[in-house]
Amino acid sequence: MDAGRAVPSNSTAGMLLSGRGFILAGEGCETRYAAHLLAALGADVRIESGPADLHPALAWVCSGLMWITGNPSRPGRMLPAPVGACANAVLRALAALGVKLPPAWQQADVMLVHRAALLGLRRQGRHSPGGSCRLLQAADGMLAVNLARAEDWELVPAWMEGREIADWAQLATALGAHTVEAALGRARLLGLPAADANALPRDGVPWCRVQNFGERVEPARSGRVPRVVDLSSLWAGPLCAQILHQLGASVIKVESTLRPDGARAGNPDFFDLLNSGKTCVAIDFTSAQGVARLRRLIETADIVIEASRPRALRQLGIDAERMLAENPGLSWVSITGHGREEPEANWVAFGDDAGVGGGLSAVLAQATGEWAFCGDAIADPLTGLHAALAAWCAHAAGGGSLVSLAMRDVVECCAAWEQWRGVDALQARMRRWHALASACGLLGCRPQRPIVGGVARTHGADNAALDELLAC
Repeated sequence: MDAGRAVPSNSTAGMLLSGRGFILAGEGCETRYAAHLLAALGADVRIESGPADLHPALAWVCSGLMWITGNPSRPGRMLPAPVGACANAVLRALAALGVKLPPAWQQADVMLVHRAALLGLRRQGRHSPGGSCRLLQAADGMLAVNLARAEDWELVPAWMEGREIADWAQLATALGAHTVEAALGRARLLGLPAADANALPRDGVPWCRVQNFGERVEPARSGRVPRVVDLSSLWAGPLCAQILHQLGASVIKVESTLRPDGARAGNPDFFDLLNSGKTCVAIDFTSAQGVARLRRLIETADIVIEASRPRALRQLGIDAERMLAENPGLSWVSITGHGREEPEANWVAFGDDAGVGGGLSAVLAQATGEWAFCGDAIADPLTGLHAALAAWCAHAAGGGSLVSLAMRDVVECCAAWEQWRGVDALQARMRRWHALASACGLLGCRPQRPIVGGVARTHGADNAALDELLAC
């Protein structure tokens, strides 16, 4: 991009940065995507000449993403889409806002492989590195199917119209008799996480949507560090909250007394990485008293993060739009698989299938002729990063906003950034990017274990502190 060139804004993401101007100095994809993120939030952004960015091919390789992408019997695959560079650009945009993360949290591309590094995951081709999601051949194309929960397998016979299915092999056989459209439609009706793997990413998909429902306070809830109420679980939401914590926010992690965050049952280092430093409370969501406690806690918050389908909180009588209207200065961050509007609001997604739905596997297949997962549940950390940027901007703007991020859309936005035109151009890009990584001697880079800065509090460990807070 020419030095001094203005970046056009995109009003779909709201005007959280309206009236603010930024100058980014740099040359490359990362700088341009950081400018796009800020402009999408309403900022006036100009790019000037500066240091060259890390090339997108090197971000993919050096992070270890190439190591966990592709067929296990062949070398790792280059993805000719700037996903790692886009992740780095999120932190570049945050830095432009005048905030700085600690050294251990200053490289975003490696955050995309944190779980793989801690669990020792490897590439498995059409099986996701974590093992719960697979790319399966339907009658007319590929479908990503994620059966991470026991209840998912219980629904499979109904999905396959009464046919008994006991394992993946039987499911693959049965799915071959169904079209992608028919199988996907039934999966969504049943609440099964699935995605059409065949569509290439579309240009212009917004990475977030902002709606104003409440009153802004300038500055939002002044006089103390931002208080974040984290209602999310697993990866995307907790990562967003952890980044806000690293920026100085006070984070209260809220879990159900009956159903703790499922990540607690997984790798303890990974859970600590995402949740250390947070106050941990447990609330009984099945009782009126518990729901009342949750409501009072939200009323004390500056930022709420939740990552469930909208109906989940509405069933408890917690309505994001109403809470925003009744609590000036509050910002609400909603992370979903496909968005908050009907019918997408009812569709289930996890990180692997959302990454496929965003077009990553289709890009890889078109470039190489090989179907495989790209990264490990990549939509989760990629969305968590973008959500942290949006949350910080919403709070700095004075609150009053509902910020919605759909994991599928975040992936698609990154996958389509500065995209190619045609199969020949895509394959030529892949060859150039692979040659660059090879010339730099980086093709063997593996995911590196992150520094885990502390131990997360146990489930409900800080309930007494919650009592004191709500008594004030």
